[in-house]
Amino acid sequence: MDAAEESLRKSLAVMQSAVEVQGNAVRSLKASGASKPEIDSAIKALSGLKLEKDTIEKQLQAVISGGGGSSSISKEAFRQSVANTLERRLFYIPSFKIYRGVAGLYDYGPPGCAIKSNVLGFWRQHFVLEENMLEVDCPCVTPEIVLKASGHVEKFTDLMVKDEKTGTCYRADHLIKDFCNEKLQKDLSINPEKVAELKHVLAVLDDLSPEELGSKIKEYGITAPDTKNPLSDPYPFNLMFQTSIGPSGLSPGYMRPETAQGIFVNFKDLYYYNGNKLPFAAAQIGQAFRNEISPRQGLLRVREFTLAEIEHFVDPEDKSHPKYSEVANLEFLMFPREDQMSGQSAKRIPLSEAVSKGIVNNETLGYFIGRVYLFLTRLGIDKDRLRFRQHLANEMAHYAADCWDAEIECSYGWIECVGIADRSAYDLRAHSEKSGVPLLAQEKFSEPREVEKLVIAPVKKELGLAFKGNQKKVLEALEAMNEKEALDMKAALELKGEVQFYVCTLEKNLSIKQNMVMISKEKQKEHQRVFTPSVIEPSFGIGRIIYCLFEHSFYTRPSKDGDEQLNVFRFPPLVAPIKCTVFPLVQNQQFEEVAKVISKSLTANGISHKIDITGTSIGKRYARTDELGVPFAVTVDSTSAVTIRERDSKDQVRVPVTEAASVVKGVTDGHSTWEDVWSSFPHHN
Repeated sequence: MDAAEESLRKSLAVMQSAVEVQGNAVRSLKASGASKPEIDSAIKALSGLKLEKDTIEKQLQAVISGGGGSSSISKEAFRQSVANTLERRLFYIPSFKIYRGVAGLYDYGPPGCAIKSNVLGFWRQHFVLEENMLEVDCPCVTPEIVLKASGHVEKFTDLMVKDEKTGTCYRADHLIKDFCNEKLQKDLSINPEKVAELKHVLAVLDDLSPEELGSKIKEYGITAPDTKNPLSDPYPFNLMFQTSIGPSGLSPGYMRPETAQGIFVNFKDLYYYNGNKLPFAAAQIGQAFRNEISPRQGLLRVREFTLAEIEHFVDPEDKSHPKYSEVANLEFLMFPREDQMSGQSAKRIPLSEAVSKGIVNNETLGYFIGRVYLFLTRLGIDKDRLRFRQHLANEMAHYAADCWDAEIECSYGWIECVGIADRSAYDLRAHSEKSGVPLLAQEKFSEPREVEKLVIAPVKKELGLAFKGNQKKVLEALEAMNEKEALDMKAALELKGEVQFYVCTLEKNLSIKQNMVMISKEKQKEHQRVFTPSVIEPSFGIGRIIYCLFEHSFYTRPSKDGDEQLNVFRFPPLVAPIKCTVFPLVQNQQFEEVAKVISKSLTANGISHKIDITGTSIGKRYARTDELGVPFAVTVDSTSAVTIRERDSKDQVRVPVTEAASVVKGVTDGHSTWEDVWSSFPHHN
């Protein structure tokens, strides 16, 4: 808890006590029949204390809601206004709506599809083209063995609880998170100690065992949200959709929970395609599926969604990046784990400083963090509501070198939209081990190098005599020893002549004698180095990014008459679903012909647009297109020149009919700005 919140909570506790004492005094005076002036004076003092208490409560609420002074109620009202507009204008709607829908599934309507297509088009331009990435497209259905190797079959779970009477399922951690947040945001009477406890629970929530989560649910008296019935103890639920491949049902599979595994299993072919050279990156855009226990928050938590993922393969001994200098001078909000642990807030840090001080593990990871920042801000994400948060130790997988999330603030709080992780060599090693196919890279030396290498030479004859049918498994286990294990065995054999050795594939200890294996270190000349590459993975949740973009772009402004508030989406031309509209000012045959000529020219230039020849007033037509986020409107009011209006400023310029399409194309393609247009053409009022 920060100092301001702690101080205000203490002041509020004191004031609540004072109000209670003064209230008792008023009641006592009335009961004893005190004089009217005496009672009036006591009531006046009570009113003053209540007023002071209300002031502290408002200050505390402002601090809790982020210092902006907006309460959770206004956030909910804003969110509802955005959601209503998005659904009414068909940006997206619940799937299978006429059948009452299915939680966690949504359909994109025409403007939503256009925005998604534009976001993905810019993603390809910004990453795939810029970095010469190798794009692949792999199946959504994945054989079980692939996801066993990756660890998803065993570990891709959330903890679930059930309503003991209705059987409705809920995520255990979400129930506790909602309880804590509700208390912290709406119960201003809780003392600082309780606040600290609730915030600690939120911080360690991902670390709690099923037993600890169950204990918290009981301690806080949490019940089923819909029925208030008691809940079961938490238990794990695998989030993957299971299926079978082929009619026999003998080949189990899953709908992929991420696109990355398709890239990892194709590493060998991609490495060959790239000329056996590192570093290189592969990219994939596609659908992923997670059988969420209790989907909520619209596009933020769904059961089918679009991922755009990059797997950048790099030499683990050289994680520098040739283009790092292009992003090194960027400065943006970063939230290192040390600042999180000490209760500080995110702060602006130059990327070069974060990398040089080791806050960010390496240059390549830093390069992609910088590129992600540029991608999101160019889409229209507010840079002041974007931060990069480093994973805490309890969030990171044991094999990961460093992980950062690009989090965007919206009405639901800070939402993870992009994960950027240095996954080391875990994935390729896991698939090599499971498949038996080496997924390796080579570095050829210009001159041979002399190195000392560990040599483990099992004696097959002796192993066969001792272990018969298990000979192969024992041999493989001996060859798989790391250097420390092998040298320890060598020392023990030389000392005792025999050692106990655990063979994991047999799940038992066996006695290995000195004549069964030879272990030594020999000097050898090497012409190349063979290694498993590390992987740096930026993973983009496209639906989450688009939803945050909707909120960051939405605002209202008064109509011309001031009698209503009009909705506007301030999408940049880059992502706007329609780039411009063409309006004949009045229903006039000549104006409509000019509008068709301009429309044809816009189509030839690849500019999405819409003609509106209805008799509706020009103001209403502007309002309709502003609500779709259309950045420019061309109004035809003569046969020689037209006006072009910019959405947010509502400024207009006069442009010859023959130049209208090229002006719009220049601005929407980013080759010029509205300021350039404003300074180049006559203004129109």
